[in-house]
Amino acid sequence: MLYNIRHVTTYSYNTAVPFARCVLRMFPREEPGQRVLSRQLVVTPRPSESRDGICFFGNRVASLTIDQPHRALTVSVTSRVEVFHPALAGLDLSPAWESVREEAAAGAGLEPESPVHYLYQSRLVPLDAGAVAYAAQSFPPGRAMLVGARDLMGRIKRDFVYDPKATVVSTPLSQALENRRGVCQDFAHVMIAGLRGLGLPAAYVSGYLRTIPPPGQKRLEGADASHAWVSVWCGQALGWVGLDPTNDLLAGNDHVIVARGRDYADVSPLDGVIIGSGGQSIDVKVDVEPIG
Repeated sequence: MLYNIRHVTTYSYNTAVPFARCVLRMFPREEPGQRVLSRQLVVTPRPSESRDGICFFGNRVASLTIDQPHRALTVSVTSRVEVFHPALAGLDLSPAWESVREEAAAGAGLEPESPVHYLYQSRLVPLDAGAVAYAAQSFPPGRAMLVGARDLMGRIKRDFVYDPKATVVSTPLSQALENRRGVCQDFAHVMIAGLRGLGLPAAYVSGYLRTIPPPGQKRLEGADASHAWVSVWCGQALGWVGLDPTNDLLAGNDHVIVARGRDYADVSPLDGVIIGSGGQSIDVKVDVEPIG
């Protein structure tokens, strides 16, 4: 699939902001199965300083400094991306989950893709006993890794209600788990916490989901907006596999990856520091256009 993607974020401030320093993670990744053909960043007001780089996890990052007073900040990223993921073989061909756990624990590599970085609690994904107990139901002894992960993903889809008003970015994982309500970020964090508690490496993935629903049916939640899902390590032979618990889908050619990390804090599209005394509001618009 070939996509044109436009992601526009606008912050509006009640009082003028004289200085802002921002970090952007809004550029689709270049990696196996995904190729970035073009990208363009437009920021208003124009930054006095701009630096591009790649973070430890392989995400493209832009650091901006704006030192002129402004009442609004608009960040627009336009990209053309080609996605070409091969179909995944049968889920039961993956190794038993216990062997994946043992292989991950024995790993010595520290490269960005190493499973060791995704085994332990992180800033927004603590080791939650409730999440571990919930996940354990999908992993009886000897079950194939992907069969168990697929079952856990499906249970989250069935048991949790997609409700944008139920949580905010700072809502603890335990609250989303208890209330069984939230958005894609919450569902990904719950799934990651459960998997890590079982000793299974799991990463947080941000990006976009494209979908064209049949006539008369609803769009998949998360479409044409920033989306989040989970990447599960299934052993050295199979590597990382994407699973989308919000929609009970294996990640494929309808998923465009922007960033990967331990949790949302590693991949937040835009964060930073501003100097100001008033409130603010945010407006986000995303357009994912398939062109071939």
